Amino acid sequence: MNIFIDVKSGTPIYDQIYSQIKQAIINGELSENEPLPSIRGLAKDLKISFITTKRAYEELEKEGFIYTIQAKGCYVAPKNLELIRETNLKKIEENIEQIIQLAAACELTKEEIFDIINFAWEGEK
Repeated sequence: MNIFIDVKSGTPIYDQIYSQIKQAIINGELSENEPLPSIRGLAKDLKISFITTKRAYEELEKEGFIYTIQAKGCYVAPKNLELIRETNLKKIEENIEQIIQLAAACELTKEEIFDIINFAWEGEK
């Protein structure tokens, strides 16, 4: 698993780690019960504080994406399809908000937006 840290992004480092691991789990790049790098090992590899890595792992565990076995490490939790669905719904809502803003700037109607969505949807099939 490769994690890339962009110190110029303005996004906190723990959030970058959290987001990349979460996305890898959702996309199936990381399998259920697969071990994650140790907190200290990942911190060393990324040349960051282990506290930063620990915070990212704590957030992932709090949301049910990983679990910890004392003295053994952190592992990818079995997929919670409802959690994945909620995560994807949130992304859709965020993208729709951006679409609405762009559509308003272009003076598009709802119907025109629906036409664009329908056209894209048909192209996926």
